[in-house]
Amino acid sequence: MKKILCLVCTALSLSLSAQITVTSATFPAAGDTLRFGYDESPVGFNPATPPGGNQTWDFSGLTKNKEDKVIYRPASTGMHASDFPGAELVQPGATRETYYNVTNDKFEALGYAGDDPVLGLDVIVHFSPAIIERRAPLNFFDITQQTTNQTLLFAIDQIPDSLLGGLPVTPDSIRLRVNAQRLDVVDGYGTCLIPGGTYPVLRMKRTEYTTINVDAYISSPFPLGWIDVTSFLGGTDIGQFLGTDTTTTFRFYSNTEKEEIAVATMSSDLNNVTRIAYKNTQTTAAPEINAPGSVGISAFPNPAVDWVRFDCINLPQDDYTLKIFNILGNLVWEENDQMVGNRSNEVELENFKKGLYSYSLSNKKGQVIGTKRLVVLKP
Repeated sequence: MKKILCLVCTALSLSLSAQITVTSATFPAAGDTLRFGYDESPVGFNPATPPGGNQTWDFSGLTKNKEDKVIYRPASTGMHASDFPGAELVQPGATRETYYNVTNDKFEALGYAGDDPVLGLDVIVHFSPAIIERRAPLNFFDITQQTTNQTLLFAIDQIPDSLLGGLPVTPDSIRLRVNAQRLDVVDGYGTCLIPGGTYPVLRMKRTEYTTINVDAYISSPFPLGWIDVTSFLGGTDIGQFLGTDTTTTFRFYSNTEKEEIAVATMSSDLNNVTRIAYKNTQTTAAPEINAPGSVGISAFPNPAVDWVRFDCINLPQDDYTLKIFNILGNLVWEENDQMVGNRSNEVELENFKKGLYSYSLSNKKGQVIGTKRLVVLKP
């Protein structure tokens, strides 16, 4: 019996050794542009394999119906930065700005300013608490839950008549209550193939339950105060958004890329894939150009053979940590130093194997200044 247990434990440890760990080095940072392709009608792909390790998810045959990019800038550059004093990043969009906070273990959305997706009205929304979009370190078997709420208050003269046609009385104001519950389960690991790339990944199954209710404040003909009027609005234009909506996605994360390698959205019965977004590798790499006054880090030469020099620019005075990770996300080199302004650090690569690495620079608070890829070549 003891021999059987030893064999089982050995096999399990060997299996687990193949897993990657996704670190905070993959969190977006100011100046990043994340690029995605989308297959809006994928056929023949199965992201919903049973839980477990050493799997292969082959999405290399996806068709790109459209592409998009997500840009992150310092929060101070946003038009509504003063409404989100704790934010570090802003993601500008066509109709809204979303603000984020970044720590050494989470990347979280604080809220947004701009068009409300339900009513299409201009709003400023704070998530309570903030929505954690990414966690680190991320490992196989991780399970996390979170609940967040938001409340949107509107005067009655802001609401189009077509939205409230089902109400028996005219309220003074309207309040939307949005409750979102999210369950993340890292239930698989292996290799993910997409057009133009192959990556070691962790698979996360994310299930989200979003419930929207409407309250009306009524002062006449009877002073009723706030009452729930959701049931009266089923046949109105707003009715399609009310109640509880469930969304299930399978998300594939690498420890070397900031984009999700793939995000597959499932049908309500979980039998079909309705959409797959994936890291868009079919783009022309632009030269690294730092805007005047911006903080940044770069590596030269890259690819490197015997040595590499890391050039840091415009650093505020602080204690910084420069790290290098291998393709499995394991830390292979680290150095701490107090820096200010422009600094260069040369690293000998004699103990490095040929392959793909990532490097990151973070300050004393754990805020990541930059994360990029490094290729090491050997004769």
